[in-house]
Amino acid sequence: MLPIQNKTLLTALTFLTAVTACQAGAGNMVKDTTNAPVETKGPNSQYKPAFAGQTRASGVKTKTPLSVTVINSTLQQPWGICVLPDGRFLITQKAGTMLILKADGKPDKQITGLPAVLAQGQGGLLDVNIDPDFKTNRIVYWDYSEQTADGSLLAIAKGKLAAGENKIENITVIYRATPAYKGSLQYGSRILFDKQGNLFVSTGERGAEDIRVKAQDLNCSLGKVIHITKDGKAVADGPFAHTTKARPEIYAYGLRNPEGMAWNPQTGELWEAEFGPRGGDEINIIRPGKNYGWPLVTYGIEYSGEKVGEGIQQKSGITQPVYYWDPSISPSGITFYNSNVIAEWKGNLFVGGLGGSHIARLVIRNNKVTGEERLLKDKGERWRALTTGKDGALYAVTDNGRLYRIAKK
Repeated sequence: MLPIQNKTLLTALTFLTAVTACQAGAGNMVKDTTNAPVETKGPNSQYKPAFAGQTRASGVKTKTPLSVTVINSTLQQPWGICVLPDGRFLITQKAGTMLILKADGKPDKQITGLPAVLAQGQGGLLDVNIDPDFKTNRIVYWDYSEQTADGSLLAIAKGKLAAGENKIENITVIYRATPAYKGSLQYGSRILFDKQGNLFVSTGERGAEDIRVKAQDLNCSLGKVIHITKDGKAVADGPFAHTTKARPEIYAYGLRNPEGMAWNPQTGELWEAEFGPRGGDEINIIRPGKNYGWPLVTYGIEYSGEKVGEGIQQKSGITQPVYYWDPSISPSGITFYNSNVIAEWKGNLFVGGLGGSHIARLVIRNNKVTGEERLLKDKGERWRALTTGKDGALYAVTDNGRLYRIAKK
């Protein structure tokens, strides 16, 4: 027979073995955390989501080995990026210039002579996109903060890229998001084209309490997604075309600071990302005529810690976000990955986080977020804009002036 102390030791070892097996296997005794949400900090509020998976989705991890390379580190506060038909990149810089970089990130052209921008606060030269018929007409569209006698506003301009690619010719401002406001915050904005060649532009509500209520005003361009022609006119038969005292170019409203828009290539729907205050950053599917709630409904709180308005998160007639973050990651540019190069990423939404200092990868199933991953958190960057290159790599510009290439090894 074993001595008493040996029996005790044997019993202890058996118990430890059983616990280890449970941790590594079925997890009946210790919770399996392999799919725990990537957010580990507590929320700013005690608000509850409207449905399961609306926030803090299960964590996922990219299995494909990745190569992360800085291919340009000389940019000056880049804000927008788009891919030219030949694979080069057209990039805006907040102070008022555009750059063309070669596909490998090396400088190619600098474009000057653009209209003056108010490069203060969150204003400056912002987003850029090219005409769907750029190969033949060489027309470029961009938006920027413009100074007026009544304050500043978001202006949308277009012009033809000259043959030498160092200037834009025949510049015309096609739209101004009014009213102007004496402040330097929250202009939006992103520019996308629909299949008919019309523009969708997101506009911010300019931040302060005395102006942000305009996000709910249909006779105002602030806090909206607008739908306009290449000449800046309202696209015919918009959702508010026949609404009294409503601007016919308004497509959706109730937005705070929408710095991200992208087409979901699998569904053809328009997705949007916007900043909340403290928490309440949102991912929305933008549909015609819908009200997305700000500042009446939000999952965020004021920077002071007080509730926003009545502290409501759900209300009849208000469209819920597909996903939200609390605490905030400060989402800026977004893009859907639609290449086969990194197969597990296809159909995923990538979100540039400013305050969050990472790129969020969101796995989408049936218009719901089913998984979230944080990429490149170790770089300590503010990720401003994202796009997929002709080579199937993900490209991102940062506020620190870098262009990253994120590719399969």
